[in-house]
Amino acid sequence: MQKTSETYGGLYRSRNGWIFGVCRGLQESRQISAGALRLALIVLAFLSGFWPAILLYLLAAILMKPAPTSPFRAEEEREFYDSYTSSRAMALNRLKRTLERLDRRVQRIEDVVTNREYDWNRRFGSGSE
Repeated sequence: MQKTSETYGGLYRSRNGWIFGVCRGLQESRQISAGALRLALIVLAFLSGFWPAILLYLLAAILMKPAPTSPFRAEEEREFYDSYTSSRAMALNRLKRTLERLDRRVQRIEDVVTNREYDWNRRFGSGSE
């Protein structure tokens, strides 16, 4: 199955494109022929003197995020991917906060399970029934 931007639900640079994947990414998200886009870019380059078209293409390559390697299963995955590609520090801080919350939950469970009263209730509470 070929992965398209419709699978991901957004405008992304294709990982299978020729140069940076800009034309292929536009083709996948807008259902336009990649060949027609490349031809239009070449014509624009000739008409503008090459540098404006090249700068426009490079700007698009910088601004467009690379396509994810696999489709998103949930909206949270899309949010994390978008936050990671726009700001890795922000995404790492979000991941760190999530792991800290998980660590606190595990510590609370360990406190309950290793408590002497828990062991006492487990031994004698089940025997009285």
